[in-house]
Amino acid sequence: MYYINDIMKVLPHRYPMLLVEKILELEPNVRAVGLKNVSNNDPYLIGHFPNDPIFPGVLMIEAMAQVAGFLSLVSLNKEGTIAFFSSVDKAKFRKIVRPGDTLIMEAKVSKIKLPFCKMDCTAKVEDKLVCEAELMFYLPK
Repeated sequence: MYYINDIMKVLPHRYPMLLVEKILELEPNVRAVGLKNVSNNDPYLIGHFPNDPIFPGVLMIEAMAQVAGFLSLVSLNKEGTIAFFSSVDKAKFRKIVRPGDTLIMEAKVSKIKLPFCKMDCTAKVEDKLVCEAELMFYLPK
């Protein structure tokens, strides 16, 4: 398991844009599972339907991308560099995510052909699919 300080050694993101709190599972070159606790204190919820806060879909995509980026950087021994998000395909939002939910994101390697890496990603709350997408990254040399 990787905790927030371990994640910050690999990803360049920092608060409030570091959206992954733990990497629960990691199989290099295969898959990674990450966790994000959605809190009413998250700064982006203040203005996103303030009377009925909802975790923004675009941030679910970003959180999945961070898990996928972590997987690609660790798998290719590129910790501390940047995995540039290059495309999002087949994105679907299935359910609303609210404060108090725990988002479990999984990234699976679909294809690595350097300098690109393609991942199939999902996000679940209580084992229910809330978001899915194919994400691609550019990994500079």
